[in-house]
Amino acid sequence: MTSEDVKRPVTVARDGAWAEWAPSGRTAVPLIVLLVLIANAIGVGTVVSLLVGVDDGSGRTGRTEVLWTAAAYLVVAFPVGTVAGLRRQRSTNRWLMDHREPTGAEARQALRLPLDTALTAAWIWFVGAVLTATVSAFVFPDPLVGLRVGVAVTLGGVVTAGVTYLLTARAARAVTARALAAHPPVGALILGVRPRLLLTWALTSGVPLLGVVLLFLDPSNPDGPGEGAVVFLVVVALLVGGLATLLTARAVGQPLRDLRRAVQQVGRGDYDVDVLVDDAGEIGLLQEGVNTMVAGLAERERLRDLFGRHVGTTVAQQALRTGVSLGGEQRTVAALFVDIAGSTSLVRRTGPEQMVGLLNRFFAVVVDTVEDEGGLVNKFEGDAALCVFGAPTDHPDPAGAALRAARRICDAVADAGEVDVGVGVACGPVWAGQVGAASRLEYTVIGDPVNEAARLTELAKDHPGRAVAGEATVQAAAPGERHHWRPDRTVTLRGRDEETQTFVRA
Repeated sequence: MTSEDVKRPVTVARDGAWAEWAPSGRTAVPLIVLLVLIANAIGVGTVVSLLVGVDDGSGRTGRTEVLWTAAAYLVVAFPVGTVAGLRRQRSTNRWLMDHREPTGAEARQALRLPLDTALTAAWIWFVGAVLTATVSAFVFPDPLVGLRVGVAVTLGGVVTAGVTYLLTARAARAVTARALAAHPPVGALILGVRPRLLLTWALTSGVPLLGVVLLFLDPSNPDGPGEGAVVFLVVVALLVGGLATLLTARAVGQPLRDLRRAVQQVGRGDYDVDVLVDDAGEIGLLQEGVNTMVAGLAERERLRDLFGRHVGTTVAQQALRTGVSLGGEQRTVAALFVDIAGSTSLVRRTGPEQMVGLLNRFFAVVVDTVEDEGGLVNKFEGDAALCVFGAPTDHPDPAGAALRAARRICDAVADAGEVDVGVGVACGPVWAGQVGAASRLEYTVIGDPVNEAARLTELAKDHPGRAVAGEATVQAAAPGERHHWRPDRTVTLRGRDEETQTFVRA
């Protein structure tokens, strides 16, 4: 993977229209407000159904007065609550309508949308409970009926506020995602998993059970509740509990499935993944953490790839496995040195830019051939390259691989017809390891075979086969490779006193 290969991360997809739906843009806040109004209207209908059955046993009821009071209050409370909710989130509506990223303060305000909406609904219901309880205490002969009505409305308000919180949190996920995209979560848990689970418990178990207990403890009804009231309360509890459990399961389960798919994708080596951060609690921190982890892994993979391209894959793997340090070891290797003949006159004819393209094509042949034979292109030296077989990792037949690579390079270069080369191959013990300084290291091999290969390259440029090897190299190769080479003349290489028996291609 190179810098040109870096693609835009692919956001993990979600399954199902219900999982995808979440209003955004200029319609987000108004639609969420409408959703809240519907939830409150359902809560009002439930409480009204309970109040219809209120009777203190005297034969005279004040149900009509209480219901008219509640209706009049709703006519005023719903518009006031709507305006209050819109004003509270006017900054959120503003940046959504402007199609821009929110500021830090605007993002924090947007993350409070579910909580602010639920608190607004709770205050409306609390005031309504106080009002209806007061009216009931005056219009019913038994003032304790007011307490009963107030408790019923309060419980209805708790349930409605809780459902409002869960519904708004679900509907506002797109808004939350945009806010968190501009300002990722840093630990301020607004929609944590614990509050959601506690709220779900309250809506599914706490409030319904408390309602049943209060029905039996109601001092205004010493004979106990009727079957209809108990059945109605149980049915409401089942419906509200199912909705609350579904919303909580969606809020927790869907992001976890996204994270699981993302981790599986990364495990397959695909780092082009970006988990949508649409939660302001622990799950959002986990989503952001996975994105950060994937970005780090992708960057590490990119650096490792670049490292391998600069020093060679085998050297990079060795360094990653054992670390880097100054020093090395004695190894028996085969050194292959390849150099372009007449490069000075060639660059005059082609020009620097064309020469660079020619060199790249030439070196591509060298790299592919050497790596295919299990060797390492140790370094490029202008128009030449030093290749090593047997370091930094062992090779079962370094001499044979080097000789085979020399023949293949000569054949490929001759077929291309762009340059003329000379290839020298030598084998023997060398020192192989890291040289340089602590801040800048280079893997290299130092020894007589390297010098011999370079000197043989000069001879190879004048030989028709364009490849010359030392006798020790051919003798060290496997029998299958030896018959491709034949003895040639004996020469004294520059810098050496003893004569060297050379071999050329048969």
